[in-house]
Amino acid sequence: MTTQPPDRRFMQQALELARRGQGFVEPNPMVGCVIVRGDEVVGDEVVGEGFHEAFGEPHAEVHALEDARGKTAGSTLYVTLEPCCHQGKTPPCSKAVIAAGVKRVVAAMRDPFPKVAGGGFAELKDAGIEVVHGVLQSEAEALNAPYLKLIRTGRPWVIAKWAMTLDGKIATSSGQSKWISGPESREIVQELRSRMDAIVVGRRTAELDDPLLTARSSSGAKPARIAARVIIDSGASLSLESQLVRTAREWPLIVAASTAADPQRVKNLTAAGAEVISLPGASSSERLTELLDELGRRRMTNILVEGGGQLLGSLFDAGQVDEAHCFIAPKFFGGSGATSPLAGQGIAEPERAWKFEHFTRRTVGDDIYVSGRLQKPR
Repeated sequence: MTTQPPDRRFMQQALELARRGQGFVEPNPMVGCVIVRGDEVVGDEVVGEGFHEAFGEPHAEVHALEDARGKTAGSTLYVTLEPCCHQGKTPPCSKAVIAAGVKRVVAAMRDPFPKVAGGGFAELKDAGIEVVHGVLQSEAEALNAPYLKLIRTGRPWVIAKWAMTLDGKIATSSGQSKWISGPESREIVQELRSRMDAIVVGRRTAELDDPLLTARSSSGAKPARIAARVIIDSGASLSLESQLVRTAREWPLIVAASTAADPQRVKNLTAAGAEVISLPGASSSERLTELLDELGRRRMTNILVEGGGQLLGSLFDAGQVDEAHCFIAPKFFGGSGATSPLAGQGIAEPERAWKFEHFTRRTVGDDIYVSGRLQKPR
């Protein structure tokens, strides 16, 4: 089956629709759908649009079919991901597409989810529907990279975030870091937090900053999802008087501890409303990998790691960072003891440096904001 001239245009429209579900649909993928009916007089006419709006709610195809109001006989349906063919939280989309009399389905990519994995395409073809896939596939894969990573590896998409001075410091020599970036940058961080499944920091950062790690918007908008606050704390020594523990019954708090942690400390944190995960790894790097596996088992799709330098460095050393957001403020701290964003071992040869695969750079207030997906050292 071959593509037609309008296919890329309508698929791009479907991709733009899909993005509107970001932060609301995970661990499901973002999916958009456009239904087009051809007419020799007026040409191609979009009769229906839809996107997957929230986890557990109808899929994009169902919304688009409803929007088309019965004008689907002989139409072409553009969708960013293979229609599902199994009964999950919602009925199979493939059957709805067949029942609507759609003549042709154009999909951006195959769904690797084991209960679909080509089955949706096969069902459509068996019903006599022409199926084309691979239109803007790379764009669709980039859009749903976190979903694809979770399906293929069982681990969440790891996003590193830090604010630093022009001389590369995330804290002064005394450990103070409030505030490096400006209010405009901090508002972007709040938006990032609002679509995360978890926000992760090390115990030292929690101790020095005493953060809440919640998503707060200056506009008062409700966050897309409530992120779990995850503290890497081998000894389970997080203070019971910290803001994190005192709010543990309001917002989820997970303390990732070692199995060697003091049982009384674990008991105290649990009694205060925190969940303590005991990780058996012999080293901090092993426990970090075990934590990622556990968060993946919980179907967490996106996690935001905000520091400190040792935690971020360990994740980079382990090759576990997928995306980075860096805010650079026009100021200097100096000091050989002042903290840098990435500790750990680092790389030995400059040619093996981590690089952005795709990135954006813009001015936000007085700061420079650089963000994008990363290319791991080879």
